[in-house]
Amino acid sequence: MRTCFILLISLCVLSARVAAQKENPLLRQGNNLYDKGNYKEAEKDYRKALELNKESIKGKFNLGAAVYKEKNYDESAKLYGDLIEKNQDQDIQAKIYHNLGNSLLDAKQYDKSILAYKNALMNNPKDLDTKYNLEYAKMMLKKQQQQQKDKNKQDKDKKDQKKDQQKQDQQKDQQKNQPPQDQKKLSKEEANRMLEALKNDEKKTMQKVNKEKVKVPVGGIDKDW
Repeated sequence: MRTCFILLISLCVLSARVAAQKENPLLRQGNNLYDKGNYKEAEKDYRKALELNKESIKGKFNLGAAVYKEKNYDESAKLYGDLIEKNQDQDIQAKIYHNLGNSLLDAKQYDKSILAYKNALMNNPKDLDTKYNLEYAKMMLKKQQQQQKDKNKQDKDKKDQKKDQQKQDQQKDQQKNQPPQDQKKLSKEEANRMLEALKNDEKKTMQKVNKEKVKVPVGGIDKDW
C-alpha cells in the first residue's frame, strides 16, 4: 500500500510537471503580447494555458491583469479572489490583494477595495503604491457616500414637492366646485337690493292706488233728471 501511494504521488507530480511544461510557453507568449499592449491576444494565450492547468496561479494572475486592462473589472476581481489563500508566499499574496483592490476600485466597490488594500499591506507593509491606492479608495468612498446622501435628499425633496403639488391641485379642484366667497356675498347683497326694490315698488303702487281712490267721485254718478 505504501509503495502504491508513493507511486501515485510520483505520477501526480510528473503530470503536473508535464502540464507546466506545456503551459509555460503559452504564458511567455501571453506575457510578450501583454507587454506590447495587445491585451486581447494575451488573454487568449492565458486562457489556453489555464485549459492545460486550471490551478495555475501564474495563469490566473496574468489573465486577471489582461482582462483588467480590457476594463473587465468584475472578471479580474473574480480571478484574483480565487487566488486568495492559495499561495502562502506573502509577496505574491500582497500582489494578489493589490490587484484585487485595483479591480474593485475601478468597479466602484470602494469599501471592498479598501479591505483588499489593507490585506495587501498586511503581507507587504512597505508597498507605497498600495498605501496610496488605499487612501485614494477611502477618499472615493467618502465622496460616494456623500453623493448618495445628496441623491437621497433630492429624491425626498422631489417626493415632498410632488405631494405639495397634489395638495394644491386638490385644493384647486375643490375651489372650482364651490362658488367664490366674494360671489356669495354679492348674491346676498343683490337679494337685499331686490327685496328693497320690491318694497319700494309696492309702496309706489299703494300710493298710486290711494291717489286713484281720491279721484273717484263720492256719492255716485250724476244723472240727468
